[in-house]
Amino acid sequence: MQTTSKFLGVIGCGYWGKNLVRNFSDLGVLGFLCDAEKSRLESFQDAHPVPASTDFEEMLAAPGITAVAIAAPAAQHFGLAKRALLAGKDVFVEKPLALKVEEGEELVALAKKLSRILMVGHLLHYHPAVVELRRLIQAGELGRVEYISSSRLNLGKLRTEEDILWSFAPHDISAILHLLNEAPVQVAAQGASYLNHPISDVTLSILSFASGVKAHIFVSWLHPFKEQKLIIVGDRGL
Repeated sequence: MQTTSKFLGVIGCGYWGKNLVRNFSDLGVLGFLCDAEKSRLESFQDAHPVPASTDFEEMLAAPGITAVAIAAPAAQHFGLAKRALLAGKDVFVEKPLALKVEEGEELVALAKKLSRILMVGHLLHYHPAVVELRRLIQAGELGRVEYISSSRLNLGKLRTEEDILWSFAPHDISAILHLLNEAPVQVAAQGASYLNHPISDVTLSILSFASGVKAHIFVSWLHPFKEQKLIIVGDRGL
């Protein structure tokens, strides 16, 4: 382990959290693991021999832990992030930041008040394709952007806490806002619930921007095949 005294703790080491654990370990900054399932923590010990606990407060109190990465179920994001910020930690949260707008705003205000980093895991901002798309747009190579269409479709993973809009669409929304560098002036969304009412399994969202751009986002976890597609249409190219 590196000699730096600044280490990061990960809470939620399951479906997606295990990827964070692996990468933070490779970077030499992994300092603590936390998960509700003790057997899962034990399975990490050989590859990642760092302190581990099922108690989040124990991780927050551990020496040298200056930041926390949260990959727990979405319904827990707000509570865990708030506790970490109040404990003086910088916080990385997988999307969505929270399941209510007011909770997200509260976390942003709290991080600002405490001068702590609060970052949501919108990994598409760093994807080489999105980086290149942003360069093309900013360089004017596509001309004036007029229309964006995004689809994120799969069969599962079905959620019971957050609907498809909160689970899948944040990727596409954050990428579109990042590419256009502006916020929408109007948003409309329609959803349908087929398996677990009232959790929506399919949604179509329309974002309208002051620049004239229209963006459509179609997400579903009831699709017979996987598709992730982002189409940008400009007046000089697409």
